[in-house]
Amino acid sequence: MSLQEILKPSIQRAIQTIFEIPIEKIEFQATRKDFEGDITMVIFPLLKIIKGNPVEIGTKIGTYLVENVTEVEKFNVVAGFLNIVISDDFYIKFFNGIQSNDQLGFVAAAANEKAVMVEYSSPNTNKPLHLGHVRNNLLGYSVAEIIKASGKKVYKTQIINDRGIHICKSMLAWQKYGNDETPESSGLKGDKLVGKYYVEFDKEYKSQINDLIAQGFTEEDAKKQAPIIHEAQQMLLDWEAGKPEVITLWKTMNQWVYDGFAQTYKNLGVNFDSYYYESNTYLLGKQVVQFGLEKGIFEKDPDGSVWIDLTPDGLDRKIVLRSDGTAVYMTQDIGTAIQRVKDFPDVGGMVYTVGNEQDYHFKVLFLILKKLGFEWAENLYHLSYGMVELPSGKMKSREGTVVDADDLMEEMTSTAKAISEELGKLDGYSDDEKAELYKTIGLGALKYYMLKVDPKKSMMFNPEESVDFAGNTGPFIQYTYARIQSILRKANFDFITPSLIELLHPKEKELIKQIELYPEVIQDAAKNHSPALVANYTYDLVKEFNSFYQNVSILGEEDFNKKVFRVQLSKKVADTIKSAFQLLGIEVPERM
Repeated sequence: MSLQEILKPSIQRAIQTIFEIPIEKIEFQATRKDFEGDITMVIFPLLKIIKGNPVEIGTKIGTYLVENVTEVEKFNVVAGFLNIVISDDFYIKFFNGIQSNDQLGFVAAAANEKAVMVEYSSPNTNKPLHLGHVRNNLLGYSVAEIIKASGKKVYKTQIINDRGIHICKSMLAWQKYGNDETPESSGLKGDKLVGKYYVEFDKEYKSQINDLIAQGFTEEDAKKQAPIIHEAQQMLLDWEAGKPEVITLWKTMNQWVYDGFAQTYKNLGVNFDSYYYESNTYLLGKQVVQFGLEKGIFEKDPDGSVWIDLTPDGLDRKIVLRSDGTAVYMTQDIGTAIQRVKDFPDVGGMVYTVGNEQDYHFKVLFLILKKLGFEWAENLYHLSYGMVELPSGKMKSREGTVVDADDLMEEMTSTAKAISEELGKLDGYSDDEKAELYKTIGLGALKYYMLKVDPKKSMMFNPEESVDFAGNTGPFIQYTYARIQSILRKANFDFITPSLIELLHPKEKELIKQIELYPEVIQDAAKNHSPALVANYTYDLVKEFNSFYQNVSILGEEDFNKKVFRVQLSKKVADTIKSAFQLLGIEVPERM
């Protein structure tokens, strides 16, 4: 039972006994470092229902707790804050109770618990994954792992945008300029090969536009009249008509991309339970439109197009079917959501990991699904995230200036290698061990730097800054984990059996307090869909451990019981670091 779970009913009883007023909500916060206390109750909210001086109210509640709650040792009141000091005995019992639990804070899903489906990645098959996809994948994967740890069943999925004019552009350019080049013959990953021809299309398209402008066309007309864009549009029509040679080429080139994506996902350390393809889902939802018309949710315009009027809800009028009967993206997303629940009947909610430029789209989508009467539509969440930029500026995929995900991971490994060698931290390692460690450090730096930022914020990614071995970085935390493993290897005595200490050093107590917060952090991170809460908690834990490490002797402690306890405490810190980094998709090295 957590400290808050112990204190909340006791404080409720205190208020009922002293003031004869029932109260439901109690507000806690961490005690400020400059005051004595382990947890603080905020008095100010009580002033709405209890008239009086906040210091007097806090003093009465604190006195009750000291007299009636074993765990409370003493208290002090500062303005409207009741700072509560908890006995060492509570923390020692808590610590001894968690030692055998390697998954502190993880909750198993109940048998009847509704599952959550988390969508992320969702790339186009005309180019490789880039820096923006990296943030998307890391966020989606980590949120899925955190929700799972909080006690829910989770399905990871993506929808692959494998149809449309952008796909045809790559196909057409390959037909014209590819000379039957394949991933095998070129030595390129399939997604990079296809992306190469997407860039080639754009070069030729721009060249033709410039030629037409030189002939007297306006830029707008030149864009419409360029021969190569007409060819791409015709190829799309041929695809929709099922022309065999076009379908064959489409399947071949898409498979090249899928194989390339699979390699990138493996290197990035993310996975999926199911895949949806736009070529299979773009017609889904059309039957739902008919249902919506019958229910009066949708309305048909004189030209035959179908709309939904969301102006009473503060939005606008949204088209769901064109006048020619073709679906729009909204229709497709409606149908895909419904199909997913058919495929996974235990799904009771969904999380969509998509950039913040789609905020409005998801407001409309979720509202339409609610109006259609789907119970699970009450549990839809748009994990909206900001853009990632580099010091060199924005990326443009048509011009081939994107930061490729594979290249970025290689660069991170190289950066980790350069910094590690400069610091001279890897003496005595074999070349293979070094290579593996550079990869672990480099990817850890990338993932942590991406995930420590609140998802809603745009961010600047600086590769060299992320691999710093000091400060709020992945390598700093990995290094602390490795330092603890070194302590454990040197501990040539039994440190498994619970120790017999009765009093805690202040640094020991602070460290246990930090560990005790971990289950609550997991629940908060799941509720807020924010890996940043886990990342920054881990950094705070590591800072607390390093303060402990610098202020008390561990293996050099003369009192055997204290020495055993400090090694046990160090191990539990390492276990918690490893567990938290697991939720972020980051590996921890045994040595550094």
